[in-house]
Amino acid sequence: MRTLRRLVVATFVLSLLEIAVGWMIGPGIIRPANLNLERLQQSKEMLQRVSATREDFEVAVTDGVILRGWKVRPADPNGDWVLLFHGVSDNRSGMLGGAEVLLRHGYSVVMMDSRAHGKSDGTIATYGWKERRDTVAIVQSLYATEHVRHLYAWGVSMGAAIAIQSAAVEPRVEAVVAEASFASLREVSYDYAGLEISPWIGKTIFRPATIAALNRAGHDGGFDPDAVSPEVAVGERAFPLLVICGTADRRIPCRHAERICRAAHGPCEIWAVEGAGHAAALGRAPQEFEERVIGFLHKN
Repeated sequence: MRTLRRLVVATFVLSLLEIAVGWMIGPGIIRPANLNLERLQQSKEMLQRVSATREDFEVAVTDGVILRGWKVRPADPNGDWVLLFHGVSDNRSGMLGGAEVLLRHGYSVVMMDSRAHGKSDGTIATYGWKERRDTVAIVQSLYATEHVRHLYAWGVSMGAAIAIQSAAVEPRVEAVVAEASFASLREVSYDYAGLEISPWIGKTIFRPATIAALNRAGHDGGFDPDAVSPEVAVGERAFPLLVICGTADRRIPCRHAERICRAAHGPCEIWAVEGAGHAAALGRAPQEFEERVIGFLHKN
């Protein structure tokens, strides 16, 4: 009996410690560090390879935040545009590989720093909750200044989640390519808390810390973390979706892609890239990646 009481007390104390740790971690979720500098030399070299030109593009959104990025045009534009969305703690230049693929095939691209990233304003990131409305403002500004035949979106990791949630509220986005998107902020928190070993750890042992961290993030950011959900977004509007995941991705495993496609009202196809880690499909299988993405855009 004494041993049982000690176990109960120890479990209770551990839970309290986890809640305290989670509450301290929460602000870091919505205030991600900018880990990557803008890849200016790589950007210049990419533009030279494909004979593309770029211009600065600034968009003011409804809460006064100024988003900054580029509009990039190929030498022979086909009239179609693609919005590119980078991952967390990165900036617009994190999508240089995708931009090069698109520019070679005549697509013009919009490469913006997400709010609270790169050179854009904003103090917090909400993983799609505010960013989806930012996309609406970007699209409005793009259509006001350019002739757009078709508009698509392509994102990686956090950017993939933003692209999907944006398409749910912006009908001018005709199709989405999403690599390594999470199904929901709640679900992916289990993977991160699971130390990239197993989400089971995040759902059980570290569950109190996970709950506390998301609650703090939502409280400080003024949004409901459970409302940040590409899985829900794909049921709000039907649009063609290509979901890409890596079979070796321990950060956002392929089960997220499977959940998104199961919930989708529009056509959804999954490409699981054998041996690819997180957001690494292009580097793992560059030729097939290009064929699949360009083929997907052409048919939609």
